[in-house]
Amino acid sequence: MKSKSEFVPNAMAVKYVLIGAIAVLGLVCLYYGSSVAPGLSRSDEDGLGSDGADPVLGGFVPHRGLDVLFADRERNPDVPRSIPVCDMKFSELIPCLDRNLIYQMKLKPNLTLMEHYERHCPPPERRYNCLIPPPVGYKIPIRWPASRDEVWRANIPHTHLAQEKSDQHWMVVNGDKINFPGGGTHFHDGADKYIMAVAKMLKFPGDKLDNGGSIRNVLDVGCGVASFGAYLLPLDIIAMSLAPNDVHENQIQFALERGIPSTLGVLGTKRLPYPSRSFELAHCSRCRIDWLQRDGILLLELDRLLRPGGYFVYSSPEAYAHDPENRKIWSSMYDLLRRMCWRVVAKKDQTVIWAKPMSNSCYLKRDQGTKPPLCSSDDDPDASWNVLMKACISPYSARMHRERWSGLVPWPRRLTAPPPRLEEIGVTHAEFQEDTSVWRSRVDEYWKQMRAILHKNSIRNVMDMNSNLGGFGAALNDKDVWVMNVAPVHASAKLKIIYDRGLIGTVHDWCEAFSTYPRTYDLLHAWKVFSDIDKRNCGVEDLLIEMDRILRPEGFVIIRDKSSVINYIRKYLLALRWDGWSSEVEPRVDSLSSSEERVFIVRKKLWAEGVNTM
Repeated sequence: MKSKSEFVPNAMAVKYVLIGAIAVLGLVCLYYGSSVAPGLSRSDEDGLGSDGADPVLGGFVPHRGLDVLFADRERNPDVPRSIPVCDMKFSELIPCLDRNLIYQMKLKPNLTLMEHYERHCPPPERRYNCLIPPPVGYKIPIRWPASRDEVWRANIPHTHLAQEKSDQHWMVVNGDKINFPGGGTHFHDGADKYIMAVAKMLKFPGDKLDNGGSIRNVLDVGCGVASFGAYLLPLDIIAMSLAPNDVHENQIQFALERGIPSTLGVLGTKRLPYPSRSFELAHCSRCRIDWLQRDGILLLELDRLLRPGGYFVYSSPEAYAHDPENRKIWSSMYDLLRRMCWRVVAKKDQTVIWAKPMSNSCYLKRDQGTKPPLCSSDDDPDASWNVLMKACISPYSARMHRERWSGLVPWPRRLTAPPPRLEEIGVTHAEFQEDTSVWRSRVDEYWKQMRAILHKNSIRNVMDMNSNLGGFGAALNDKDVWVMNVAPVHASAKLKIIYDRGLIGTVHDWCEAFSTYPRTYDLLHAWKVFSDIDKRNCGVEDLLIEMDRILRPEGFVIIRDKSSVINYIRKYLLALRWDGWSSEVEPRVDSLSSSEERVFIVRKKLWAEGVNTM
């Protein structure tokens, strides 16, 4: 009989074998379990934690589609319970116009060509996944129309322009407010008087610049705080007021806070994101632009954007000063515009007005080899997203030949009359009219849905994130609002219809941040936007954070999309602090409806003072 000690080695061997078998089995289960568990990311591939996102930098984990995520919503780890608040130093962050990013990424933009004011978007791993905080003391903006003349100082705590432009009456600090007397660098006595003087120069009836509704869309480059555009509004003229994020700190932020249509942009190396023949009039008042550089490429960009017979109003020392330097500039500019077939229609005091030709006949009469040349036949003058400017003249198509203002009827009939360029995008007059009718009904339903919480004048700045033919914006024409119509890049051809209706807008890719300051819009309308970016594998979460950035506190978001999208977004309300009020309905079916469509309206909260930041 063996002693007890002889059994010990065999027992220990069995124990080790069992432990090893259990370990192997556990690893096998872990491997197969991770391969089928929904929504889980591998940290070695994504560089992110198990909650699916870096709390401040980096994009959210890509997912497999909203329908799949919703189907497994209980176990899906992609939705964070909270989204951190950015440091207060980012309270005015514009991600794609952040010059700190240019330095950090060691980019080398050409400063002479203004490339540092053009868009440079952060790669996914450098995006800020945090909510932008309002400045200390932020208040709900003063409502339109009072906001045209005053804003809260705390909302844009920058007073440099008030001192720098004190003699030009741009703005005046007045206690806890900033007032806007309506002056400008060239029109110290007020934009209203200046506008009337321009109308007199053009001999328009009643000295009204709208000229019976034929002048509707205006491009104001180097607009300052947009007082020129502000005083065009009573004339039923809408201006796209444009300025870069430059040394005149926050000028566009002031303009948007005032409730004036405006946007960040620069005449640099790329085309402005607007289609050809969009404006009846372009304006530059002391805009400090070198129009002669690069063979006149910036004037040629204005030429692309002006309609047949369109005007360029230019108020600058070159137009009137008699010193040798300004005389030389004027002579060169006059010669260039003559070769572009523009003609001077009025010149008085410090302002000169040119007119663009209405046909190709002048171009065809120029001597062979005259510069600037005509653009090649394969150039698309409507292509504008990330397209370099070209030093050539965009000729008219045969259809637009000799049609002043592109054959458009005067405003306000222009809003609902089918424009001639519908044919270019394959839309019939009947389809256009049906679209207009559908959106009129849809907007009525939206306002009924918000009736219990909507106050008078609580909405002024509106953005339609997928504008299609502009039906949503057109339906708001009877309300005291303006709409930034955004055409996604894949549907950018439709933006010319927006402009032909007398509305304004821009091309944009919603996989990137929009070129505007934080807290600049009261209402965002997103029709099928989330379904679209999900198909393109862009981050739904990134877009929600971007929408929060540009939405004002107590502003509204209207999301019209399929039910799986709505259900997924609903899970973010608490993290986004959009959980103060919401309403969801199943809308009536119409000719634009998709299957299982829902309308979800939410309202952003005004944060309490002292919210913790990163």
